[in-house]
Amino acid sequence: MTVLLRENSAAVATKPISIAVCAMGGQGGGVLVSWIVSLAEQCGWIAQSTSVPGVAQRTGATIYYIEIAPADPAGRMPVLALLPTPGEVDIVLGAELMEGGRAMLRGLVTPERTTLLVSTHRSYAVEERINPGDGRIDPAPVYDAAAFAAKKVIAFDMEQVAKEAHSVISAVMLGALAASNALPFPRKAFEDAIRNGGIGVKPSLAAFDRGFARTTGDMPEPAHPVAVEPAVAPFSPSGVAAFDALLHAAAGLPSGAATMLDAGLRRVADFQDVAYADAYLALVREFALKERAQGMPELTIEAARHIANAMAYDDVIRVADLKTRRTRFSRIAAEMGVAAGQPLSITEFMHPRVEEVLGLLPSGLALMLEKTGLGRLLMGRFLRRGWRVRTDRLRWFVLLSITAELYRLRPVSLRHKREMRHRDEWLDLTRAALEQDYDFGVEVLRCRRLVKGYSDTHARGLSKFDRVMTAVGVMVDRPLLQGKAAVWTRLLREAALKDPEGTALEAALARFQRGAMA
Repeated sequence: MTVLLRENSAAVATKPISIAVCAMGGQGGGVLVSWIVSLAEQCGWIAQSTSVPGVAQRTGATIYYIEIAPADPAGRMPVLALLPTPGEVDIVLGAELMEGGRAMLRGLVTPERTTLLVSTHRSYAVEERINPGDGRIDPAPVYDAAAFAAKKVIAFDMEQVAKEAHSVISAVMLGALAASNALPFPRKAFEDAIRNGGIGVKPSLAAFDRGFARTTGDMPEPAHPVAVEPAVAPFSPSGVAAFDALLHAAAGLPSGAATMLDAGLRRVADFQDVAYADAYLALVREFALKERAQGMPELTIEAARHIANAMAYDDVIRVADLKTRRTRFSRIAAEMGVAAGQPLSITEFMHPRVEEVLGLLPSGLALMLEKTGLGRLLMGRFLRRGWRVRTDRLRWFVLLSITAELYRLRPVSLRHKREMRHRDEWLDLTRAALEQDYDFGVEVLRCRRLVKGYSDTHARGLSKFDRVMTAVGVMVDRPLLQGKAAVWTRLLREAALKDPEGTALEAALARFQRGAMA
């Protein structure tokens, strides 16, 4: 982009350096921009920065734009652009892999001039998170596009490097920028820009050093950048005699399912009690006896996984229990980097529905309130809006702790009776499917994956699950050719996982009616 001078209408041959920074909230994008502006100005250049803010909660990143130009000896001031122009950006910094991909889609990265610096870690977008199945975007096309879209690419996990230095990613990105030689400034000038900022200087300089070294190859990326906790052997004793007896009994089931069985037992016992875990093990054992003699014990593994999920569902009691655990407060403090003696405040947003509160009550009373409409009349106004509550304060912590203790009354609640009836109907369909075809039975078990989450998410998943089970019931009553029922069940399940609205499932059910049931 040619620099135009206010004092002279003729174009000057000097070209500025244009820099685009794509960053999300909390990644220090504004700080990075201030460092770059300070860097240019202390080196005698003229700098201008602008920003286009994105939407909160990871639905969009803020795009910062910087133009820098050497000062004119005659004192004339350049007219610098306010926004990046596709095809005319020299440096693009992406604070997350997909932000680098979006910069390429916008045309900001070109093979003739752009140096692309991008962190390879992922912070999943809302669109990826709300997908009922695995909505993660495949990163491979981004790497492939970067290879030919940019003049030079510098890519590594800058987020992990920042964590190692107990700093933020912006400092690592500045170090990578300094090492890239894309700017005509010495390393000391970059470091002085951090010092002049005056905030978090020591950790920022440490992160800068690591980013510089990783870029130049003086500190190669480790083969295993994320520490993995040592695995605990399945069926390791817990110290509770009754539960350890269940673990011992589970050890006699197919060995290939040991890890899943151990996890399922512990989850169900944690949800309710040892007797509840005993009932879970009895159900899994029933399906293990139907296991095929050869190969991986798919039936036992899927039964162990999905029966545990069906029995350890998310209700108000479970949510209250998880929010008041000591380990949760410790984890949040560690994630926030809270030092000893520093205060920590935790604000939660809670919005239970009338149905969830009614589900806590004994089934007889809850059904009466539900059928007569008194429950919605009495609770509707109170539950119309959600609350922002401080769980780090005594009042709400005590209220949630009392709610968590209601697990003792859970077996007589309306929600529990409905969940268990729903579980039994699903397992009855699974048994009927197994009588026709082993693979059909396995696929029916896997359909339980559709039911997850809490509140509206749970209701949507349950609706899809019920529709798929209706189709399964049709196939049980009207057997298809060998293997066809398993294929149709898998196709319907995968369609249900494609989108939250259920559009793909509607189309798949229509094909099912035209095809399998013709």
